[in-house]
Amino acid sequence: MGSKNNPPRSRSSLSLILVVGLCCFFYLLGAWQKSGFGKGDSIAMEITKQAQCTDVVTDLDFKPHHNTVKIPERLADPKPVSFKPCDVKLKDYTPCQEQDRAMKFPRENMIYRERHCPPENEKLRCLVPAPKGYMTPFPWPKSRDYVHYANAPFKSLTVEKAGQNWVQFQGSVFKFPGGGTMFPQGADAYIDELASVIPIKDGSVRTALDTGCGVASWGAYMLKRNVLTMSFAPRDNHEAQVQFALERGVPAIIAVLGSILLPYPPRAFDMAQCSRCLIPWTANEGTYLMEVDRVLRPGGYWVLSGPPINWKTYYKTWNRTKADLKAEQKRIEDIAESLCWEKKYEKGDTAIFRKKINDRSCDRSTPVNTCKRKDTDDVWYKEIETCVTPFPKVSNEEEVAGGKLKKFPERLFAVPPSVSKGLVSGVDAETYQEVVKLWKKRVGRYKRINSLIGSTRYRNVMDMNAGLGGFAAALESPKSWVMNVVPTITKKTLSVVYERGLIGIYHDWCEGFSTYPRTYDFIHANGVFSMYQHSCKIEDILLEMDRILRPEGIVIIRDEVDVLNDVRKIADGMRWDTKLMDHEDGPLVPEKILYAVKQYWVAGDDANNQSSSADSSEEE
Repeated sequence: MGSKNNPPRSRSSLSLILVVGLCCFFYLLGAWQKSGFGKGDSIAMEITKQAQCTDVVTDLDFKPHHNTVKIPERLADPKPVSFKPCDVKLKDYTPCQEQDRAMKFPRENMIYRERHCPPENEKLRCLVPAPKGYMTPFPWPKSRDYVHYANAPFKSLTVEKAGQNWVQFQGSVFKFPGGGTMFPQGADAYIDELASVIPIKDGSVRTALDTGCGVASWGAYMLKRNVLTMSFAPRDNHEAQVQFALERGVPAIIAVLGSILLPYPPRAFDMAQCSRCLIPWTANEGTYLMEVDRVLRPGGYWVLSGPPINWKTYYKTWNRTKADLKAEQKRIEDIAESLCWEKKYEKGDTAIFRKKINDRSCDRSTPVNTCKRKDTDDVWYKEIETCVTPFPKVSNEEEVAGGKLKKFPERLFAVPPSVSKGLVSGVDAETYQEVVKLWKKRVGRYKRINSLIGSTRYRNVMDMNAGLGGFAAALESPKSWVMNVVPTITKKTLSVVYERGLIGIYHDWCEGFSTYPRTYDFIHANGVFSMYQHSCKIEDILLEMDRILRPEGIVIIRDEVDVLNDVRKIADGMRWDTKLMDHEDGPLVPEKILYAVKQYWVAGDDANNQSSSADSSEEE
């Protein structure tokens, strides 16, 4: 009887259980989709496919025009903050390397040439103008040899280095013949000599460091061998060195070997070189050689071209005694031995040393002071110490300390030793591969929106929050290079970036970057503004991005929608054309993407430039 009277109640209970079960299932599915590893992306894409906008951004123009493009009015948007142009005298403003500020600091150990950033109340909140006549650089590889005079109007190097084939002035352009102080006949011949000793051609050498780089011709020609060179030089009386390098499309930063560590992780570079870089290698008990050793990979090479090598030939030219130069070379070789470097070659003006692959193969004649740093990646504003960075431990004499790397390009996507050894918190081989897939997908979307991404149109690229280098790896091409910036307030992953055969730098985005204005064509910022929202002002980061971005350069910013709305209000007042778009997985994802193009404008070209000196000549 009871069973006949209760069927509706049983079906009702069953339906209720089914509904509750389905609700729980879809709640867990949604949480899983937003877990951060891209799993479930295809499901979200299918759900939102019909709601998606087209992949083509129709109101952003990515081609160079060299004229002013007015921002379309958005009547529904709040009125943006409007930023005025800075005085034309500030067209080459570099906030942390300004000459007037630098001269207030001690000259000992090059302290005055290091970073000295303005306090909060002295920060500029205006738009650094391009000089009159500014033009988009020549496409690579022509840019390696030619730079528009209007973009960097400084002729001093053409006079001072006239006999060394550094740079020549020809009408409206500078020509770079590829020479240098120690290779006046050309960088190619010099590199060929190095390649007779160093395995440059087979992919064993991928990352290089050029100390005191001049106009970075060595790095420019190393790119022909598929070697990425991080070049640096101080901002000194040759003030356009690094600016010329970046105009040419060659990686470079303003920096100096002085009293603080270089902003690179240990074991970053496969080789390093000094071509008459004027660094006092024997000073301070060999501290600067010890710093090169810190960033040189086990098995890596160091090249010294110039004093004191070949002192028997040049001692009169250098106005020094034979005894003095002989003693200096002996001292360099003694320091090299203490670092476990072996001299492999000396001929003419060049000597080549190789760092041993581990300390078991090292035979020091005297004990050394070993560095005791707990966090070896914590290098930002840390003082250089007179100590030798220890090798990572190995189990036998054949093992490469820190892990053996595959040859490039295999190492670009192979699991890096830092990951396989569990040295990166929260990252294992599986999550690393997920990141690889995620960024291939994202960069593919970027290229569908802007077909010029990946071409020579955007030669100098920056990733402001590089993480494991996924964006740069997915973009990898001889047509462009990426400066991978790892913010100092996040996980220290720059070692992984270098192990992949990419280059980068540690940096705090609350400060100015160590470069001249207008040196990057494309800036990518993933989560940067959320990361810094409690550390410094959004507008200061955006103004710094504008300073280093070329006219008609592009920006892609990924972040939470509320943050991007704040960013967009400011960007619209900076002469950027912007468009906010959904995440590639659809409108249900809270992260959005802001695409922007910096308008072309130069000092004094319209009524908005209210500087009293805007019409004065900026050329020197």
